[in-house]
Amino acid sequence: MPSLYLAQHPAADELLTADPLALLIGMLLDQQVPMEKAFIGPYVIAERLGVERLDAATIADYDPEALAALFATPPAVHRFPAAMAARTQKLCQQIRDEYDSDAAAVWTGAKSGADLVKRVGALAGFGKQKAQIFVALLGKRLGVRPSGWRQAAGIYGEEGVHRSVADITDDASLSKVRDYKKQTKAAAKAAKG
Repeated sequence: MPSLYLAQHPAADELLTADPLALLIGMLLDQQVPMEKAFIGPYVIAERLGVERLDAATIADYDPEALAALFATPPAVHRFPAAMAARTQKLCQQIRDEYDSDAAAVWTGAKSGADLVKRVGALAGFGKQKAQIFVALLGKRLGVRPSGWRQAAGIYGEEGVHRSVADITDDASLSKVRDYKKQTKAAAKAAKG
């Protein structure tokens, strides 16, 4: 199985590669913090829970205040620890209730790329864009390629570009993704005038 290069911490990247729930949580956390911070989050959560792999039912049933405290313990899992703890718990409740605690079932049960984007987009904390990026990540890095996945992932499914976490394999590609994001932000700022 290919290894991911998102947390830039070997053990954390190994967890993301091996644990579908960790990968979903990392993607969920990937907002308003540096990518590495988001994707090391599941590893930090697992360490603090004293487990090797994350379990949706355990997190779903965790005391919400205790989970918020776990997220807030320095160094905090996220810039907004309480909000992201609640969002992570909601995601895990969905995985427990809709997928029998099997995070990989989100994609293994998809009938097509469009269905996969729809399934991921219905998860707590995932909108259309984040769902498309996640589908591109699954397809490009982990070989999860239901029919039409590339088209369903939109611009993030395109080959030979560096737009998102789906395109990161090493330091050079990380740098290209960062450059793309800077250019996109600058263009958006200029358009607002």
